[in-house]
Amino acid sequence: MQPFDVARARADTPGCAGVTHFNNAGAALPPSRVTDTVVDYLRVEALAGGYEAAAAAADRIEAVYASIARLLDAAPEDIALTDSATRAWQAVFYALPFGPGDRILTSRAEYASNAIAYLQVARRTGAVVEVVDDDESGQLDVADLRRRVDPTVKLIAVSHVPTQGGLVNPAEEIGAIAREADIPFLLDACQSAGQLDLDVTRLGCDALSATGRKYLRGPRGTGFLYVHPRLRERLEPAMLDLHSATWTSPTEYVVDPTAKRFEVWERDFAAMLGLGAAVDYALGWGLPAIEQRVGALAATLRDRLGGIGGVSVHDSGARKCGLVTFSAAGLDASEVRRRLSAAKINTSTTDATSAQYDFAARSLPNLVRASVHYYNTEEEIDRLAGEVAQLVR
Repeated sequence: MQPFDVARARADTPGCAGVTHFNNAGAALPPSRVTDTVVDYLRVEALAGGYEAAAAAADRIEAVYASIARLLDAAPEDIALTDSATRAWQAVFYALPFGPGDRILTSRAEYASNAIAYLQVARRTGAVVEVVDDDESGQLDVADLRRRVDPTVKLIAVSHVPTQGGLVNPAEEIGAIAREADIPFLLDACQSAGQLDLDVTRLGCDALSATGRKYLRGPRGTGFLYVHPRLRERLEPAMLDLHSATWTSPTEYVVDPTAKRFEVWERDFAAMLGLGAAVDYALGWGLPAIEQRVGALAATLRDRLGGIGGVSVHDSGARKCGLVTFSAAGLDASEVRRRLSAAKINTSTTDATSAQYDFAARSLPNLVRASVHYYNTEEEIDRLAGEVAQLVR
């Protein structure tokens, strides 16, 4: 594999000149072509009219589906565009039928928005939410998952990469179990899309949700959904409109046969085109190269932070990615983040409100999250580690 051209990546990213950005798991710095795509479309819309601009850009808008399909090794008709990963995930989850005693299996690393949805549906329907154990590495225990599977399990839903650490859950093994038992498998790829090489056939998922603003470096307010035909054909979305279905007679309607059944008519076309530009930009680098670069930077950061007295790194799992979480003795995570921000180093924090299962199981303190991307440098890692070392002296 060719050496990663970091200089070009940084030249394409104006934000690199003003800030050291380690909040890519929140929202990454966009490349210029993404910003230009959004702004140029908005200018056309302002001059020509919203409907007219969308009609003129119809082929470009449709090409976004093909780009995301390439990203996932899927078919364009399996892709829906949404305004967030949460909306994409909810579109499938709330279309699934549950009844008393039906079981939903998830992981300890599950994200708050998903867990709240499970609990809401369980309260409404009498379904049961079960958290699969972790193995000794801290990832979902595939053996425990297999032991729990029986005909009462109606969904396996897992966050591929959690918000609170660098863990990569074993999605391929989970998908194999789900396929063997004919159980729908919903994969939340919000944090993995754009930093890991995703192939939905290899992953074995029936549905996958993701956002544009994180590792794909797209605009905020964008997301997408993949739904395999084997699941799509069994689901009618909880909400329909004249885009996701056709009103065929005064008393009849027909649902769109593609994944567009999970979309709505009113959308931000400028943001959609920006998402397409971001996906094309990522594909231009190649996801294997991105995954290798991000993983190596994160490993370096863990080593540097782990060598500082009073600093604990909390990432678990046999396989790790670009999210690095840590705590500093005697300092709350929010205070660490504030002081780093004063030094123009962007990080984030995470606590139990975002991942109750995991924080309770591991007795975690509030954590600082430093998430690397391929445009970060070893010098920036040294700077972050040096600032943290000063904070704990």
